[in-house]
Amino acid sequence: MFSKTCEYAIRAVIYIAQQTKDGSKVGIKDIARGIDSPEHFIAKILQDLSRKGLIQSLKGPTGGFFLDESDRKTSLAEIVKAVDGDEIFSGCALGLKQCSDKEPCPMHHEFVKIRKNISDVLTKARLGDLEEKLDKKLTFLKRT
Repeated sequence: MFSKTCEYAIRAVIYIAQQTKDGSKVGIKDIARGIDSPEHFIAKILQDLSRKGLIQSLKGPTGGFFLDESDRKTSLAEIVKAVDGDEIFSGCALGLKQCSDKEPCPMHHEFVKIRKNISDVLTKARLGDLEEKLDKKLTFLKRT
């Protein structure tokens, strides 16, 4: 459903939320290890998210990535839009550019409902809430 880049971005940001709730910062090596991702790939993704203001970063020996209190209210929909764009929320199920309510593709009307459900789920999913589920061991990012 998401690009590989977006999957890594979501996992990384949730991991950062969990690791930095006490005000600390987490480095690339730890993030990559924590979510089973290539270090260089996740570094590029996180730099982009930092430039877009969705996560925070500090350089230097005590630096790393972190979320401030307002970042914890960020929805997964915002992360997805920042990485993959809004195609999942507005695109045609068959990838047709001319698909619309007036000229629908064979899947248009069914897919409108699916897109709405996806949008609702991702908009309601806040980073802070997802981090809490991890802390309570109700969910996981990586099997140990």
